Amino acid sequence: MQITEELVSYVAQLSRLRMSPEETAEMQKQMSEIVSYMDKLNELDTDGVEPLSHIFNITNVLRDDTVAPSYAREDILKNAPEHTEETFVVPKTVE
Repeated sequence: MQITEELVSYVAQLSRLRMSPEETAEMQKQMSEIVSYMDKLNELDTDGVEPLSHIFNITNVLRDDTVAPSYAREDILKNAPEHTEETFVVPKTVE
């Protein structure tokens, strides 16, 4: 892939960056080196290699959700300084 000055300017515009002509030229050089390296990686034989999302074997460590009894609403609300039949009443914080 050829990295042109127009492509660098377009990416800079998307990133909301203002670049001088010298910075644009330097960025063009750096982006070209990155793409060249990626092309070098594409030369590797990856047949039979499974894609990875992580370098380590990661498994989900969360427990399964289970339905369990909860406290009665009345028991919880009786500890509140102010409440309705179903909810806590709290001071208004936003006008």
